[in-house]
Amino acid sequence: MGVSLLVERGGRVLMVRRAHAPRAGLWALPGGRVRFGEALLAAARRELREETGLSGTPRGCVGWAEVREGASHFVLWVIAMAAQGEARAASDAVALAWMDADALAGEDVEPCSRALARDCLAGRLPLLPLRPACG
Repeated sequence: MGVSLLVERGGRVLMVRRAHAPRAGLWALPGGRVRFGEALLAAARRELREETGLSGTPRGCVGWAEVREGASHFVLWVIAMAAQGEARAASDAVALAWMDADALAGEDVEPCSRALARDCLAGRLPLLPLRPACG
């Protein structure tokens, strides 16, 4: 299980160039694995900080996505984040960029991230309420 994070500012979505599999070398939404025993929202805050240097507050869940590559199969919870700070590439991100709809058309943008980012910019994603971890 993992998290994929949607951070939007001024008509652009934050994307990172992935350093590792799956989808190494492609631009994608920041995110990563949820550690065993870690709450989903804590993982969202941690992954945002680790990959981009931003601190953030989860705003809501916009859905889920699946990524299959080789023997790996990831189910990602897509979380909209309100973020503060200056973004910088860190951890598993080789680079980062704030992309508008035109920039998302590039061949090196991961397809699922492209679709989610475009839907976010067009206002087509539902913002489902978040529930704290139980137990």
